[in-house]
Amino acid sequence: MSNGKRKLRLVKSQATMSKKTEQFRCGDKILESGIYRVYHENHRLPHEVTLLRDQLFPKCSKCENAVHFELVRSAPDITLAPFKVALYALPENDEEENFTIAL
Repeated sequence: MSNGKRKLRLVKSQATMSKKTEQFRCGDKILESGIYRVYHENHRLPHEVTLLRDQLFPKCSKCENAVHFELVRSAPDITLAPFKVALYALPENDEEENFTIAL
């Protein structure tokens, strides 16, 4: 570009790109360590948890098995650390239900 002007071009954003995300259920074996987004049936907004490979996807202490998980970011090296904590149940979090938005 010898005239010093740059041309812009449109690129699809990740939100509009079609991507098929695999969903996992409680009790399924975790095949890949990483950060997972958790979707609850009714009582809580989605949130993220770090889960370790070869464990089982945990149930929710409030809605039991009415949750599913999607991998957000893989973290394969996390299992190399000497300290590991297994998550057997997602804790109930009522704090999200008890807030008011002032307009």
